[in-house]
Amino acid sequence: MGTRDAAFDTVIALHRLLRSLRRTSPTGGLQPTQLIVLSMLTEAGPGRVGMIAERVPCSQPTATAVVAELETLGLVRREPDPTDGRATRVAVTEEGTGALRGVAHGEAEELLRRLGSLSDDEAARLLAVAPLLRRLAEAG
Repeated sequence: MGTRDAAFDTVIALHRLLRSLRRTSPTGGLQPTQLIVLSMLTEAGPGRVGMIAERVPCSQPTATAVVAELETLGLVRREPDPTDGRATRVAVTEEGTGALRGVAHGEAEELLRRLGSLSDDEAARLLAVAPLLRRLAEAG
């Protein structure tokens, strides 16, 4: 198998794993796009709705609706943009950070449960790639 095929298989496997972890873990009632927005704002810091739409990616009306839903839940807040007094930006609240951590912990617990089906060596090898995956994510 060539490098291109291995990369393709890895991407498909990662998508399948994440999708199945999310499907079987508690999400606190949050939808996938809401989780993506919370995660993106947590990593990137506060941003305007247009930036959210660009990074998610989704349409600006979708980003506006997701932000409004998250704001109603108390998971994000709007604040003045320090670079443009006419604009606002969206920031994650303490409750939003807690909700995101709760979902991630649930997914991690499900992953730990599934690691039990692997040998100790296989489980250790899989967990050892986390720093490399993080570096690859940050390189993009």
